Amino acid sequence: MSFPYRHLGSGADWELNKTHGGLFLFPPQAHHSTNISQGGDVGHFYYNRDFFENSSAEYVLISGSQFVANLNYLPLFHYHLETGADVTLLTTQHDIIQELKNCLKLVLDKNNKVIAITNDKQNQETFCGVYLLHKSLLLELVDECVANHKSYFFWDGIRANLEKLHIAAYHYDGYHSIIHDVAGYFRQSMKLIKPENYRQLFRNYPPVFTKVSNHPPTRYQHTAIVKDSLIATGGALIEGTVENSILFRGVKVKKGAVVRNSIIMQDGEISADSQLENVILDKQVVITKNQMLKGSIKHPYIIEKKSII
Repeated sequence: MSFPYRHLGSGADWELNKTHGGLFLFPPQAHHSTNISQGGDVGHFYYNRDFFENSSAEYVLISGSQFVANLNYLPLFHYHLETGADVTLLTTQHDIIQELKNCLKLVLDKNNKVIAITNDKQNQETFCGVYLLHKSLLLELVDECVANHKSYFFWDGIRANLEKLHIAAYHYDGYHSIIHDVAGYFRQSMKLIKPENYRQLFRNYPPVFTKVSNHPPTRYQHTAIVKDSLIATGGALIEGTVENSILFRGVKVKKGAVVRNSIIMQDGEISADSQLENVILDKQVVITKNQMLKGSIKHPYIIEKKSII
């Protein structure tokens, strides 16, 4: 079973396993139409248009996977209705240049109407990749893109019609991350070690849960030294030193091993007397005895799933 299916399942954990509505997963499809260009998302909307047409919902909220936050979208929806906008974009403000290289920036008028979409990194008004529009407009723009052999819905359907559409901006200032690459994932994940950041993302209403696990509680042996770290409550065994790190379920840090500023994913094993710093280990990676792996904040050392080093 592929990654999203394993983690989302039937949607029962989020009360989305309903007879009408609920959670639907659409696998990727090959684009057979000569009018649909390869590489973009227009084809995914086009080939699944019967889902939109058969749905009783009038509006569509589109969110990319780069934006990470715990927020209620109802205020955005109400703002969209109040302004009478055709499309409403979720925005935030960033002043960290290194996080902005792939983010679109918005130029707004005094009424929060979008008058330009740019790549100007000095502009702090950042598009989060989340937007709301009416279902009929979505399908109309999809058909327009297909007719003109265009590939990317937001770029070719919305941005290209900036002068024709009323595009509003709704600002969000709660805790969030925008992640475009591995280095960004590393930086943003490490911020969650601070309790205030962790609480804002996971403990605000509604709280964020993971799937149920039957692991026994994490064990800390008398040789363990743990400082400023976020460690799963189940299945881990800590005998060595862990500092400023994130450890998933089932991770084992053997006696004499040292893990600093690192992310160790599920069922990883760090053998005796090995040292890791600024490292990301994918699932089920084994680091044998007396190894030394060291990366940097900008370029963490990455080990792929099920590797043995």
